[in-house]
Amino acid sequence: MKIAGILLAAGASTRMGENKLLLELEGETLLRRAARRALEAGLDPVLVVLGHEAEQARAELLGLGCRVVLNPDHARGMNTSLAAGVAAVPPEAAAAVVLLADMPRVEAGMIRAVCARFAESGAPVVASRFGEVTAPPTLYHRAVFPDLLGGEGEGRGREVVRRLGERAVFVAWPATALSDVDQPEDFERARTGPGVEDS
Repeated sequence: MKIAGILLAAGASTRMGENKLLLELEGETLLRRAARRALEAGLDPVLVVLGHEAEQARAELLGLGCRVVLNPDHARGMNTSLAAGVAAVPPEAAAAVVLLADMPRVEAGMIRAVCARFAESGAPVVASRFGEVTAPPTLYHRAVFPDLLGGEGEGRGREVVRRLGERAVFVAWPATALSDVDQPEDFERARTGPGVEDS
């Protein structure tokens, strides 16, 4: 069963003051790190949605075998990037895992665990839960793709998870493994904080 990956990497990083996805952590940029782990997890294809500074970002993906999806509407919010990624999923993929490029502690094993839970349960959505917080990686069955399309702003993916209620299933991770990079202090914590394997 083929499961695609949608890596959202189009934002302007306004709170960071520079393109956070081009910052280096453990010898590689956040963008390349996230794309590589999606590939290592077996997602096929890995669709990387780019927008802000797209050419610099594209250069970070050279040699990985990802497919770039350009989102010219990225300034209108993350929902536009989610929709662009979903629209690019090939018809042979049964589902897609949505990932955020600014979550550097998401490991390939976490993505594989979400896919395994989908194979076991057949649920329309398999989301990750870090303590009390629901966050990517999140897998969406093709049947719910239409619900992920359209709109501006952000939060469409979370809305779908909430709307499905008990039909959605979850994979639990330590709360300490939740790390997203929005501001300089977030990046510093990501550099020094534990991942799932260390928690």
